[in-house]
Amino acid sequence: MTKRMAWMATSGLGALALAGCATIDGTVADPTDYVDVIEDVADGETQQVAGAELGEFFDNYDAAQLSLSPIGKAYRGIRDEDYGQWGDLSEEGEIADQQLLQASADAMRMTYDPARLPADEALSYRLFDAMAKRAASLFPYRGYGYVFDQMNGAQSQLPAILINIHSIADVGQAEDYIARIAGMGGAIDTLTAQSKARADAGVMPPKWVYPYVTSDIGNMLASDAASGDDANPVLEDFAAKIAALDIADGEKQRLAAAAGEAWTGSARPAYRRLLAEMQRQQRLAGTDDGVWRFPQGAAYYDALLANYTTTDLTADQIHDIGLRETARIHDEMRAIMRQVGFKGDLQAFFAYTRTDPRFYFTSRADYLAAVQAKNDAMTAALPRYFATLPTDALVVKPVEAFREQSAGKAFYSAPAPDGSRPGTYYVNLYALEDMSRNELEALFYHEGVPGHHLQLSIQTGLGDLPPFRRFGGVTAYTEGWGLYAEALGKDMGFYQDPYSDFGRLGMELWRAGRLVVDTGIHSKRWSREQAIAWLKTNTPNPDGDIEKAIERYIVYPGQATAYMIGKLRIVELRDRAQAALGDRFDIRAFHDVVLNSGPVPLDILEENVDAWIAAS
Repeated sequence: MTKRMAWMATSGLGALALAGCATIDGTVADPTDYVDVIEDVADGETQQVAGAELGEFFDNYDAAQLSLSPIGKAYRGIRDEDYGQWGDLSEEGEIADQQLLQASADAMRMTYDPARLPADEALSYRLFDAMAKRAASLFPYRGYGYVFDQMNGAQSQLPAILINIHSIADVGQAEDYIARIAGMGGAIDTLTAQSKARADAGVMPPKWVYPYVTSDIGNMLASDAASGDDANPVLEDFAAKIAALDIADGEKQRLAAAAGEAWTGSARPAYRRLLAEMQRQQRLAGTDDGVWRFPQGAAYYDALLANYTTTDLTADQIHDIGLRETARIHDEMRAIMRQVGFKGDLQAFFAYTRTDPRFYFTSRADYLAAVQAKNDAMTAALPRYFATLPTDALVVKPVEAFREQSAGKAFYSAPAPDGSRPGTYYVNLYALEDMSRNELEALFYHEGVPGHHLQLSIQTGLGDLPPFRRFGGVTAYTEGWGLYAEALGKDMGFYQDPYSDFGRLGMELWRAGRLVVDTGIHSKRWSREQAIAWLKTNTPNPDGDIEKAIERYIVYPGQATAYMIGKLRIVELRDRAQAALGDRFDIRAFHDVVLNSGPVPLDILEENVDAWIAAS
């Protein structure tokens, strides 16, 4: 699965679409057929339209997108006639997706006058327009993306969708699951061919990436069994889901046999072909890490920074912000060092918190229990700081064994809009020595509440907004909110243990360091080893944590800069509102202003807050 596929599954607009796309057999539909759907809505005859008609335009766009996106439907909890399909993952599908998006944006611009729209519809117009322009700015560089790496790829993400997203409520949905297993062969082969074409053109991740990918593939090839210590995770998941159905044992046996045949007949051979291609590429891959090495690498990275941060900050400016914030946080850490009576310099304190066994759990169960305790306490405190609360359940789960070696340390999966799937906080417990007890609070507040779970539960519940705003995303807004939520926990009275507060600062320092090392790698031509050394010197994180993070930034250029840039803007706006309103400042109302518009670029967020200040 490519980054595009992950984006299509979890975002809105183009993200929940495989627009103008074919089936996996390679028959590509004409994207103009789908543009006609949009132009039918925006017929060009009425230049001054009511907001309700613009809403219809967005609804029809969303329907056209979803009709071509089985994965997007599954994430939304829609289970219909194409529930057993993957959709088109080819480059032709990506091109058609972009054509549909840009033609739709053009139709909107020609048909609707934002100056004549009600305020909220005018905002939707601006957001759609801005999103299309960001997508257009990146599209010329689409060939620079890695199809398979340790963060993204069909080798682990296709099984993850089946296990975590494809629910089974009846025999028909079980057969859809089998159809998806059978379709994995075509999907993997399509992406393998795309990866080969890019590699032959010189676009490959660095050599060190390939052992992670081949390890994931090996985990999927290790067994065809549906149970036991080395069970195939897809067949094991299928067996558990059909075991819960109220059907005859003979029918369960038939379904299990069909799933096994689909696996051995389609998925397994495709995994073997993928393994051979990854081994071939590994022999050819180089050791340079940054995207500067591509012919238009500098322009590509500039476009990525503008897309992720929604600002015009240059790589040098972002690098300097990272250095400034690192110095500030170091000073706050020294204050905690004095508070706990530690004798020595900051580097010695880093080494102490990094290596002393007291700061690590010895069992996964204990870690998960501690997370749940923070969940319970924070959930009870939310009404004092938020007028709008999450309506979806939040569950805590360890990352599945088949992908825990390559997955990040923690991440969040949004709930289904229909309530059929809760929000899920995944924590990676593969190496407990990389999961500091000190960081547990801040990590949960970021991914759970009051972070991503609260923000995304509110967002998907904004039923009056167009679908692209309910299900879309702006990285600086979303990740900026997550980092802001970590700091908000201190305002709310948490982090009572000074070492936990040190962990909060460590997480913030981590995001400041990202500004330095991401720009260092991709703009200043730092090597992986230089970036690792910088984080080891300037952060308290364990070596394994640091190495995995740098490897993430290498294959996901620019994305990591959005966290601190977004958080700094939210804090700046909150400070501005407090200074302007004084005793009239209401933090619950401020949070509503930030959250109840859904995700927006940072300049529009500033406009929203300034308008609220003026109205207050």
